[in-house]
Amino acid sequence: MEIGIIGVGNILLMDEGVGPKVVEILQKNYKFEPEIEIIDGGTLGLDLLPYIEKFKKILLIDIVDFHKEPGYIGILRGEEIPPYLKTKLSLHHVGVQDLLEIARLMEMMPEELVLVGIQPEVIDMGLDLSQTLKVKLNKLVEEVLKVLNLWGVKCVLQSHQK
Repeated sequence: MEIGIIGVGNILLMDEGVGPKVVEILQKNYKFEPEIEIIDGGTLGLDLLPYIEKFKKILLIDIVDFHKEPGYIGILRGEEIPPYLKTKLSLHHVGVQDLLEIARLMEMMPEELVLVGIQPEVIDMGLDLSQTLKVKLNKLVEEVLKVLNLWGVKCVLQSHQK
């Protein structure tokens, strides 16, 4: 597999958990051709380095401080990513920023790196996303699917039969 999707974030901190929630939706509802690897990166930080080295193309999903209204969705590519991660919204951002810096230093960066991010509304103890992010969740998944489509990956919605 040449493509990896990594959703990062802490599911115990409300909007911070949006990356793993998107990963869960993709795993449950879609089939991809060619096959890709979908990883719940949680708060693994530097432990994700083997994945960074493994794939030619990586799509990260995370909250990002775009300095916009909550729910704003943005797509960052390659060198655009690090400045946005300098603003720490939570503890795990230290790990993601460090991960990318170390991968760069070790010349392990993938050929293509895209971050699909969303501006959080609430980062506080809790398992649910804020209402704003709940409403934007499908749009966030659509943006991920668009990037995959540009990479030549076909995304097929699976029908769930009982």
